[in-house]
Amino acid sequence: MRTVLVTGPGGAGRTTVAAATALAAAADGARTLLLSAEPIPGLPAAAGPTRVAGPLDHARIDSGAHFRAELTDLQDRASGLLDLLGAGRLDGEELTELPGAPQLALLHALRRAAEGDWSGYDVLVVDLPPLTEALALLALPEQLRRYLRRLLPAERQAARALRPVLAQLAGVPMPAQWLYEAAARKDAELAAVQALIEDASTTLRLVAEPGPAAEDALRTARTGLALYGLRADLLVASRVLPRHSSDPWFAGLAAQQEKCLDHWRQDAPGLPVHEAAHLGRDPHGPDDLAALEIPAPDTRTPGRAGEPWWTEEERDAEDGATTLTWCLPLPGAAKEHLRLVRRGDELLLTVGPFHRIVRIASALRRCTVSGASLTDGVLRVRFTPDPALWPRTT
Repeated sequence: MRTVLVTGPGGAGRTTVAAATALAAAADGARTLLLSAEPIPGLPAAAGPTRVAGPLDHARIDSGAHFRAELTDLQDRASGLLDLLGAGRLDGEELTELPGAPQLALLHALRRAAEGDWSGYDVLVVDLPPLTEALALLALPEQLRRYLRRLLPAERQAARALRPVLAQLAGVPMPAQWLYEAAARKDAELAAVQALIEDASTTLRLVAEPGPAAEDALRTARTGLALYGLRADLLVASRVLPRHSSDPWFAGLAAQQEKCLDHWRQDAPGLPVHEAAHLGRDPHGPDDLAALEIPAPDTRTPGRAGEPWWTEEERDAEDGATTLTWCLPLPGAAKEHLRLVRRGDELLLTVGPFHRIVRIASALRRCTVSGASLTDGVLRVRFTPDPALWPRTT
């Protein structure tokens, strides 16, 4: 199944473009499912997949219902501990979703897709939150898995054989066992979502209205996309005005949009730009969505894998020493906003507002960091083999 994740700066019309993308895929003959948290004018808004037109179905993500179901399930699993503490249980009717619930509901929808709940579809189109939130959301599965491994490492379960005895003595399930089981279950769920996001058949479709604010947002987002290893296959310029107008005010806005579009094409020459004309009204229904002429995703290829996320280079210096270089493309990154720290087998990378912890490849773990540079949009970290750890040759 081809997965297309749609996002862009707030107010750029990403939900409309997500719907138009799904409609174009269905018109191309692909069985398509559109997932969105926001209502789409002219389309049904049922919680389960509902037929829109042809092979296109739409399902709305209900974050409130998901939050209540998750918390109710959590109470059921921890019932023994809650009874031991004398805690009163909350009824579903009194539960109000907390901040972060929409993001968790969206991750749950992606997990269902990863686990094959919607295997009957050829294309899955997902309407993500605004750009900054979307990048944080897509990085969340990897981050949460790391937290689980640090807080509840599997190797600390060595005493699990004693837990049944302790549980009988106490009369309730032991919290440690419940925690480890819950952590293992959540790790498997997050791993499925992470695999879907990182799959070669998953791409992002960016949506922005040409203008100075969107230009700055996309320039920053390019760095975040590169840091997280995400691939964009199309930039949709929304609400593009006619280029020729007798009205000086409209002509000035159109000229500003044209200048911005030229910058976008120069900054990311490998990313196609599609101009979606301004309809003069808010799109409503399939006919208006089709009028935007959004290209359908290519379902005949497994996806645009692009360049490797990172590469390694090996060089021999003049003194005969070998240097390994870890190369990570970071377009748009500035040296003053870059921070690099090695801690054990990990590299802690901070680039502007983005942060990622990367596990070093096995060969590089036996090296020491001897330098780093940012040149032409590529971060190069130099490693020198540690004689105490590197295999000796005779």
